Amino acid sequence: MNAETAPDSGGRAPDAAGLATAGVIGAAAGLALTAGAGRRTGRRVVAAAAGAGVMVTSEVVARRNQRPNEIPGLGHRILATAALAAPLGWAVGRPRWARRPVVVGAAAGAAAGLAGLRPQKVALGPLFGAGFGAALGVVRPGVGPAAVAATTVAAYRVTSAALFPDPQVRLLAERAAPAELPFVVPLESRTRFVGTDYVRALAEAIGGEYVRDAADAGIVASLDELAGPELDPAAVDPRVREFYEHTTRFALDITPVWRPWVRPGYLLYRTVLARPLGQANVPMNVREAQRGVASRIDTIDTDGDGRPDIRGWIRSYAATGAPIYVGIYTTYRHDGRGYVSVGFPLPQSDFTATLAPVARADGGLRLTTRSPLAHPGHYLAAIDSETRDLTALAVPGFAEELDVYPAPDGGDGGDEVQAEHAFWVFGLPFLVLRYRIRRKRAPAAGAR
Repeated sequence: MNAETAPDSGGRAPDAAGLATAGVIGAAAGLALTAGAGRRTGRRVVAAAAGAGVMVTSEVVARRNQRPNEIPGLGHRILATAALAAPLGWAVGRPRWARRPVVVGAAAGAAAGLAGLRPQKVALGPLFGAGFGAALGVVRPGVGPAAVAATTVAAYRVTSAALFPDPQVRLLAERAAPAELPFVVPLESRTRFVGTDYVRALAEAIGGEYVRDAADAGIVASLDELAGPELDPAAVDPRVREFYEHTTRFALDITPVWRPWVRPGYLLYRTVLARPLGQANVPMNVREAQRGVASRIDTIDTDGDGRPDIRGWIRSYAATGAPIYVGIYTTYRHDGRGYVSVGFPLPQSDFTATLAPVARADGGLRLTTRSPLAHPGHYLAAIDSETRDLTALAVPGFAEELDVYPAPDGGDGGDEVQAEHAFWVFGLPFLVLRYRIRRKRAPAAGAR
């Protein structure tokens, strides 16, 4: 077999940082597993060295077998998480009342389930952990909490991989130029807080003419850019088209409809991430939404031709000015189809939703990631501030669909548009945002 026909064997040499990290994880696991050895220092030193050796060897093998644009193998990842669980199990089991295997197993399973993110895994984790820990306590009375945690996590990961074989994330590229990934918006936040002034800060960083609250601006320049086999822009209702091309002519009211099961998790996410980031801070309930939503579009003209090249749609709470969403709206064409990509800037990274347009029978327009096409989906990308190269992950477990359509009864003066924005995680619906979209009234004659 010659070099031209040989399959790509992949593989790479592990870097020093990866080896050092693996060694530390293994050594900590060895120390935790022998924590009950009393003053037998020599035994604990040997255990730490053995743990480090096992993890370093696993790291070398995993990296040698790793193909380009793939994450390390499942076996190595399971071993690493089990090793990480050992010192955590030791810490949980420090109080005498918490040393029971069922308690340590439940805690380890719960942590592993939460790390899996998938709601099914979150629910399975503590139940599996409690059952496995209890069984382990019967089979091996006196087993230490570090051993319980490590074996519980390893068993849970193996079971979870069998029950949920589809990947939660998929590595698209370790280092790619933005042009290679047209479905990713390569614009990050250069600070820890995104906020409603993001577009202004972006204009200062990249140059260009910045316009705050641009008059008569839309989230897309023209719906014609989205033409394709599933969409004839000429068949879209004029009111829906006007909303997309002249978004600032309209005012929005929003009503969130959360599934009860997701509320606790969202409350934690909102407190820990959304509010500190100033991004993706959706109203928790109707009362909060009724305080009003302010909407504006900020633009940047980067090439001086008088037309916006970057459009940021900023929605915030009218009463406080706190950001709800800060999204960069872009369109592009590929294989005779138009797509909408919405980038949500994050610190040194970006979360992108790329949606395929589909016509509705009532003249409305659906934008969806639930498509058999290759590009629609959700992507998380880290952005190198110097080279602008992307390290990108696909997030196949997340899905959304935005339906914009004329109000069935014509609404206020026949100009009203409605929208429903639905979200799913691993096939489970968890949120619908319902929008009432009304044309802004012109000021009365003589009003100041």
